[in-house]
Amino acid sequence: MPGRPMEIIQQRQTPVLSDKTFEKLRDYVYDRAGIRLSASKRCIVESRLARRIRENNLADFEEYLQFLLASGEKELKVLYDIVTTNETYFFREPQQYNVFTKDILPKVFERKRTRDIRIWSAACSSGEEPYTTAAILKEINPPVRAEIIGSDISDAVLETAKRGVYSSYSVRNVPPNYLRKYFKAGENAYELDESIKKMVRFLNINLIDEKSVRAIRNVDVIFCRNVLIYFDDKSKRKAVSMLYDALAPNGFLIIGTSENLYNVTRAFQPIVIDRVIIHQKAAQ
Repeated sequence: MPGRPMEIIQQRQTPVLSDKTFEKLRDYVYDRAGIRLSASKRCIVESRLARRIRENNLADFEEYLQFLLASGEKELKVLYDIVTTNETYFFREPQQYNVFTKDILPKVFERKRTRDIRIWSAACSSGEEPYTTAAILKEINPPVRAEIIGSDISDAVLETAKRGVYSSYSVRNVPPNYLRKYFKAGENAYELDESIKKMVRFLNINLIDEKSVRAIRNVDVIFCRNVLIYFDDKSKRKAVSMLYDALAPNGFLIIGTSENLYNVTRAFQPIVIDRVIIHQKAAQ
């Protein structure tokens, strides 16, 4: 009885990210987003991109790089989602919200002589920050007329923000009265009330792209927290300069408590309130 032919199955080996290709990917992301991927992020990039390579039936990272260059903006947005970390939650850094409520809001209303306010939450990830701001403003009497913009470079997290459904981790710091009033608890998630969702408009904005940032002007307060830490000095200066241009005269910039502008710009006046540093744009 003749023997059966042996079946030879070639299994695709796990691709390896070379130094040269990592440097090209790193430079590509930096040139377009100002985000500097350090060598310590290489393993994360390699692991996350390997799945993208399989999804597109590509051979290796070198072929993915060519695919990225040929695909343009569409694949670039996917790459942003892969290489960026979106860690956030409601009522993060509450001491800043206290200063915002008790000190910044009265100053804005006094200057404008109205109860109107325009707020931009830059690099807002999945929306917890602008929605926190909206809920705080919803509780203020007399009522406030607020325009709130949330922006990010990632379409994926913006879609999550628009859905307004969050895990117990995201809402762990929400005060009980806010949780009862503005969230509907499900089996495994918390759904944000529609009245809060309607207060925020979401946009895809690259913080170092002048054309992108130019869409926002004359805002009273900008939250740009825990974002500048991902930029080098050159990108920081560019991003902060455009944030400055987006602010109204005497507007306020709020950055993360672990961040500072000491070596970035002197265009803002730092103000310390209850041990919280905020930055105010000088009147023009």
